[in-house]
This record gives sequence, structure tokens and C-alpha cells, in this order.
Amino acid sequence: MDKNTTRYNKHPARQFWQCTACALVFVAPSEYPKSNVEKARYDQHQNDPSDERYREFLRTLATPLIRRLTPGAHGLDFGCGPGPALAAMLREAGMNVTLYDIYYAPNDTALSRQYDFVTATEVVEHLHEPAQEFARLFAAVRPGGCLAVMTKWVSNIPSFAHSRYVRDSTHVCLYSRETFCWIANRWDSVVDFPAPDVALFRVG
Repeated sequence: MDKNTTRYNKHPARQFWQCTACALVFVAPSEYPKSNVEKARYDQHQNDPSDERYREFLRTLATPLIRRLTPGAHGLDFGCGPGPALAAMLREAGMNVTLYDIYYAPNDTALSRQYDFVTATEVVEHLHEPAQEFARLFAAVRPGGCLAVMTKWVSNIPSFAHSRYVRDSTHVCLYSRETFCWIANRWDSVVDFPAPDVALFRVG
């Protein structure tokens, strides 16, 4: 680990570190899961677009995002998963949504254009190269557009240590408001926090 890294917490399963510059909490690359293990874990997710409880969960992000959009806006659901429920909800609200997922919708051409909005719901905690991926996400948003991110925030070490969220071996990067403020500054955007665990970036 470099000089900008400090020990954060030794969880029973893994050692977590923290960047002193951006406050990102993460595990060492040597502890990243292999792609087959990662995919097997994602295959267990029950993300049924018709599941009302799951829709209610997604409304934490969808509701404030839709308020910022005009019907007919074009967006990208990055990391849509096997059951792209958020995309279905946004389409019902009159939006056009393209899907991308490294395992379930591996359409690299979807990342070569710009959109009015990009969503990343419960996905940024899985990123093995977060700086590289955030650069790609911001590049996919046209000026004046929105990058909408939802992920469980790190709040403090005691709650972190007892969280079931960190027991998932595919969760390798954990964020906080401080981290998202750093990200906003890094990519020249303005961030708003309309709900717990939700960050909306206005680009350009």
C-alpha cells in the first residue's frame, strides 16, 4: 500500500484499507474475487422487475432522478444485472434506456456514446478499477446530464464491522459522502445527496 493508504478495519474475512485523499474504503487487489466466483454470486441475485419490494428499494434513486429528467431522455443503466428492474421503471416514466453489464449485457458499443443520464445502482462497490470506471461513466454523460449512483455508504467503523454488506466478497470498494464529494471535484461536477446511499452528479 502507498503513503496515501491507511488501515481501516480488520474484518473477520478481509483487511480493509482507506485512502487518505478520497476516503474510499477498499480491499487489496489480491483479495478481489475471480470472475467465475463473482458471476456465480450475481446469479443468485433476485432482481425481478415485477417485485414490488425491489421496486420500492430502487425508488430511492429513481424518484429523485426522474424529477431531474425530461420524458424522452436517453440513459444508460450501467451494471444492469440479470433483471434490469431500474431500466424498466425508467422506461415506464417515459425514458429511453440502454443496458450495459459486463456479464449480462456486454455491449461495449453502449459505452462509446453519451447520454442524458447514466445510472449505477448497487454496482460501484464491485469495481476493481474504480478511478478508471468513474472516468468512463463521467465520459458517458453529456454536459448538463446526470450520473446517478446508489450504494451502501460507509458511516463509521463500529457499524461497518458488524455490517452484512461487507461480508459479500464481491464488495471491494465502499464509499461515503466524503468520497463522493472528492469524486465530484475530480470530475468537475456538482453532487447532490437526495436520500441516504444516493449521489446524483450534475455534469458540466
